[in-house]
Amino acid sequence: METNKFQAYLNERLEKAKQQFERTIDCKHTEFDDLYPYMTEQPQFFWYKRYVAWQELLTVVSITEDNEFDWKSLFTDKQKSYIESRILDAKVLDDWYEMQEEKEAEQSAQNE
Repeated sequence: METNKFQAYLNERLEKAKQQFERTIDCKHTEFDDLYPYMTEQPQFFWYKRYVAWQELLTVVSITEDNEFDWKSLFTDKQKSYIESRILDAKVLDDWYEMQEEKEAEQSAQNE
């Protein structure tokens, strides 16, 4: 596969993995729900689903790094540090959007 095509493919996979993880934070439907529809009523399912999405994100980041492609441009500094620490805990879930929300609030204030 040509390098540019492969990089585009990895970027697409990275964006998809990020979106899947963010959908789990927001408790929205993901592809994983379709695999285990009988589990959605179990409270522990939401944590499990988040761990699966987190692992997918880390795997795609790892493949991207192995191929010396940039993955960091899609993430805030705080998100990058969470990914680099590789540990998913409540702090990651609570603060994942923090920087994005601050930037949006600043932009709204500037536009007024």
